[in-house]
Amino acid sequence: MAEKEITLMKGNEAIAHAAIRCGCDGYFGYPITPQSEVLETLAAEKPWETTGMVVVQAESEVSSINMVYGGAATGKRVMTSSSSPGVSLMQEGISYLAGAELPALVVNVSRGGPGLGTIQPSQADYFQTVKGGGHGDYRLITLAPASVQEMADFVDLAFELAFKYRNPAMILSDGAIGQMMEKVVLPPFKPRRTEEEVIKQCPWAANGRKKGRKPNIITSLELRSEAMEVINLRIQAKYREIEKTEVRYEEYMTEDAEYLIVAFGSAARISKKVIAIAREQGIKVGLLRPITLWPFPTKRIAELGSRMKGILSLEINAGQMVEDIRLAVECKVPVKWYGRLGGIIPEPEDVEEQLKKMTRLSALPYDERRNHTARKPGLQKTGTSERHPDALLPGLQPRRRPQTGVRSDC
Repeated sequence: MAEKEITLMKGNEAIAHAAIRCGCDGYFGYPITPQSEVLETLAAEKPWETTGMVVVQAESEVSSINMVYGGAATGKRVMTSSSSPGVSLMQEGISYLAGAELPALVVNVSRGGPGLGTIQPSQADYFQTVKGGGHGDYRLITLAPASVQEMADFVDLAFELAFKYRNPAMILSDGAIGQMMEKVVLPPFKPRRTEEEVIKQCPWAANGRKKGRKPNIITSLELRSEAMEVINLRIQAKYREIEKTEVRYEEYMTEDAEYLIVAFGSAARISKKVIAIAREQGIKVGLLRPITLWPFPTKRIAELGSRMKGILSLEINAGQMVEDIRLAVECKVPVKWYGRLGGIIPEPEDVEEQLKKMTRLSALPYDERRNHTARKPGLQKTGTSERHPDALLPGLQPRRRPQTGVRSDC
């Protein structure tokens, strides 16, 4: 058995190399920091000379996603990549892909916002990705890598899931993983499918007049309400099947845990260091890392939550995934959020301090715990609102540490 070749590269570069190796037919993209190395690496590798893969730098993100739509409609393995502002521009096209039930891959190496924001890493695109950033009732199969190796591994997996369910898939990464360099074993080369193989795998595709079949029409448009409802119900049934069979997650030291951290991507990497520090001090804490952000590991979080004293959602945003965690446990266990904003990555020591606060709070009687989270020190009653002595407006409390947040349980 031949030894696996280990290479040192960035996460963005791993995406590009994996795309070439997994039989991707076309990439259409536009440069934006911090994901530009995806397009740059493809341009340097020139796969059109080896595998025949098409690589196009479009004039905008809007053009890119519509080129993806066209390629996907023919049954080809096509993809794009961008970062947060660029992915926002793609939302209409992504909704069209979902509505037309077309398989495709979108990679988001996310950065801080809102607006142009910063080029530093962020996880603030969680809502946009898993709740449907465009219009209509649709979902994206969403994979969240936590290493450069997973950046490479998830490309082929995303394509496999997209074609299995005829649904667009997204790899939701962030600027830290996109830019960091780690050792990676690239996947073996998989040849691009022949035209005959495409026709066999995708009998629905619009790939020219074929003898013996009616014309295939690719569209998300249906003007008859009753017919549109039938389409929606079929798509929703497909989503229920995905939720039943495609949930992926990693557990770390949960066997004896009394407290649970839920985190994905870069935040999950930090969590493992936090767990090491906390356990040295006698705090039994474990990690559940969602690998699929959608479908979300709701059932497993509920199972683990039933024996936990508290759950901490660690995110590099203002608190988004925490809402899905609270829904999962149905408010039967305290759930708190901690995160940093503006492209700042939480320090393990700061997260550990939040765990300590959670352990102290869980030791209080239920009524005292509820009072503790309802009334914070320094707040004064002013009519129907609460006012901090130094606040400029009623109901506002200045944070002691800007860009840092803690949200109490439900």
